Amino acid sequence: MSNGALAREPSAGGLAAAGRAVLAVLADTGRAAGMLVQAFRWVRRGHLELGETIVQLKRIGWDSIFIVLVTGLFAGMVLAYQTAGVFRKFGAQGFVGGLVGVSLAREAGPVFTAMVTAGRVGAGIAAELGTMTVTEQVDALRVLATDPVRFLVVPRLLAAAVALPVLTMFAEVVGAVGGSFVAVAAGVPAGSFWASLRQFTWTWDLYAGLLKAVFFGLIIAAVGAYRGLHASGGAEGVGRAATGAVVSAIVLIMAVNYFLNQLLFQVR
Repeated sequence: MSNGALAREPSAGGLAAAGRAVLAVLADTGRAAGMLVQAFRWVRRGHLELGETIVQLKRIGWDSIFIVLVTGLFAGMVLAYQTAGVFRKFGAQGFVGGLVGVSLAREAGPVFTAMVTAGRVGAGIAAELGTMTVTEQVDALRVLATDPVRFLVVPRLLAAAVALPVLTMFAEVVGAVGGSFVAVAAGVPAGSFWASLRQFTWTWDLYAGLLKAVFFGLIIAAVGAYRGLHASGGAEGVGRAATGAVVSAIVLIMAVNYFLNQLLFQVR
C-alpha cells in the first residue's frame, strides 16, 4: 500500500466520524423538537396533569430555593466587591448600586439561577425518567394508552417555566441586599447605593430577566426529559443521561442567553 493511501485512510476515518457525530446531533435535535411540539400540543388542548405539575413545582422550585439564595447572595456580593473599590477611586461610588442592580436583573440573576438549577434539577429529571425508561415503566405507560409526554414531560416543562422566574426574583433580591452590605463596607453610603440601584435599574431590565428565566426553565426541563426518555444501557446509561442533561442544558443556556440579549437589549 502506498504512502498516499495510508495518509488518506486516517483522513477519511476522521471525516466519517465527524459526519456521524453531526448526524447524531441533528437526529437528537429533531427528536427533541418533536417531543416539544407534542408537549405544546397537549398544553394547547388543556390536557394537563395538575397534580403532577404541583409535585414538580415543589421539587423544582421549593427544593431549589436554598442553593439559589446562596448563589444569588454571593453573586451580588462579588459584583459589589469588584466594582466598589474601583469606582471609589474615580469618585463614581454613586454608580455602584446601579451596576449591581442592572447586572443582577439582566444577567447574574437569571443565568446563575439557571445554571445551579440545571445542575440540580436537570440531572434529577434525567435520572428519574432514565430509570423509568430502562426499567420499562415508560413502555408500560404506552401499553396503558398513556402518552409519556403528557404524563411525564408536560408537568416538568410547566413547573420549570413557572419556578425559574420566581427563583430568579429571590436570587436578585438577596443579591441586591448582599451587594449593599459589601458596598457599605467598602465605603459606599447605603443611601447612595439604593438610590443608584433604583435610578439605573429599569422595569424592563427586570421583566426581560424574568422572561429569560422562563426560556431557561424550559431548556432545563426539556433537555432533562429528553435525555431521560432516551436513556439506555441500565444504570450506566442513566448516569450518562444525567451528566449529558447538565452539560447540554448549560451549553444551551449560554447560547440562548446570547441571542436573547441581542433581542431584548438592543443598543439604540
